[in-house]
Amino acid sequence: MIKKFVCGLMAAMIGFSAEAAENIRKLPKPDLEGGMPLMEAIAKRKTVREFSSKLIENQDLSNMLFAAWGISHDDKRTIPTARNLQNMNVYAVFDGGIWLYDGKENNLVKVGEAKEVMPFIAKQDFVEEAPLTLIFTAKLDDKGYAQMHAGSAYQNVGLYCASRGMSNVVRGMIDFEEIGKVLGLKDEKVIITQTIGWPYM
Repeated sequence: MIKKFVCGLMAAMIGFSAEAAENIRKLPKPDLEGGMPLMEAIAKRKTVREFSSKLIENQDLSNMLFAAWGISHDDKRTIPTARNLQNMNVYAVFDGGIWLYDGKENNLVKVGEAKEVMPFIAKQDFVEEAPLTLIFTAKLDDKGYAQMHAGSAYQNVGLYCASRGMSNVVRGMIDFEEIGKVLGLKDEKVIITQTIGWPYM
């Protein structure tokens, strides 16, 4: 009897571990070497609304999310936040899922299915063709800090895209309230989105 109980418990634990592993995607370490010179990337940065269906590799995804909201040194973010609030989150909609970026662990935690949020972020046809959309959320304040933080994050992403020859567009033509409901936001609000992918070659 005890043996059956232990075996059943172990099977349940293995099943739970497998499910947890499916919901957590470890990203490769961000590549901090080389790349395009900053001034050249600034000159090349532009808004593009046409995307191919080519997938974004995990290394690019890791580098991009690090640029947006990673940890660079002394437990600080790669962007400045007023009063060091660090009160923002970045979600990645790609590969059929909605993933919350954890900059401290450098991984993605699955929080939902892409199909649940696509009707509210894909108000423009090209969004459905692109392989990735980032959703920036934050706790609002009366000084506009949240919007500034999101702006710093998506600018870093835009510069990374320019350096890699990728296309991106920052987008506010979305259903903010419904996206917030899908994400289960309570104290936070959706600030802006950014759609990313490779151009047609």
